Amino acid sequence: MKAMVYHTYGSTDNLALEQVPQPDPKDNEVLVRVRAASVNSWDWDLVRGEPFYVRLAGGGLRKPIKKIIGCDVAGTVIEVGKKVTKFKAGDEVFGDISASGWGGFAEYVSVQEKTMTHKPEALSFEEAASLPQAGVMALQAIRDFREIRAGDQVVINGAGGGVGTFAIQLVKLIGAEVTAIDRASKFELMQSLGADHVIDFEREDFTVSEDTYDYIIDVVGHHSLFDFKRALKPGGDYRMIGGPSSLILEAMFIAPFVSLFGNKKMGILGHKPNKNIELLMKYVEAGEVKPVIGSIYPLEELPAALLELGKGDLHGKAIIRI
Repeated sequence: MKAMVYHTYGSTDNLALEQVPQPDPKDNEVLVRVRAASVNSWDWDLVRGEPFYVRLAGGGLRKPIKKIIGCDVAGTVIEVGKKVTKFKAGDEVFGDISASGWGGFAEYVSVQEKTMTHKPEALSFEEAASLPQAGVMALQAIRDFREIRAGDQVVINGAGGGVGTFAIQLVKLIGAEVTAIDRASKFELMQSLGADHVIDFEREDFTVSEDTYDYIIDVVGHHSLFDFKRALKPGGDYRMIGGPSSLILEAMFIAPFVSLFGNKKMGILGHKPNKNIELLMKYVEAGEVKPVIGSIYPLEELPAALLELGKGDLHGKAIIRI
């Protein structure tokens, strides 16, 4: 089978389309013919081996352990292991396979049965592939840490990307007021999804204004923990989803003390693959939340998709059609 493979950290130049053996499903696995896979920031980090924590978190210290990246897939079940009960050959499925070895940027992948969900007929493979990681993380951000109420003032920092476009829609369903922060080129998109206010982070620093917020959902970083703390109202909450190594360390080791000794809660979101994905799917099927797909690339152009994401130019999700 064809797969995009890399053997050393560095740049997207290290990715190459190769012929590799097709996997065989284990007893609790399903073999999926991948029809679409989405690009996530984890993929960009793993290709570069940066921030360094991605190596410590299982990427491999000196060279990649996961030779084929990609964790959000949608496709058709080709074969099932003898202990599989949920699926049969021919079923259309999707899911986040990060807990099952990655490998989504390939023609076939064999993954644990529990990582897959039946794909609704109304969704295309591309739409289904856009949901798992970005949509689930957005859902975690609005459900796991704070009860967001109608009228709350919520910042989404990095609102024009995958997680952010889902988060805008989910927060607006509650009736909160959304301030969406990203590049000016994404203003129209963010407003079309319901953002009440938009800020260009390249021209304005929202953390130094007089405005303060009930909740900050931070997808990209760009500020220190104490900058974000300043922008919170008393009783406010900050949750980091992504950012540079320095901010991740602050969120892991300093935020607990800030939360313990003050009236503002701060911390990091620990991604839980596929959590409440059925609920997310209901929102999408009802038309209350829509996937935003900015670009679709063939498998051989995965490096270009990663570069678009890495530069911050991506509107919503980039999808690899296989």
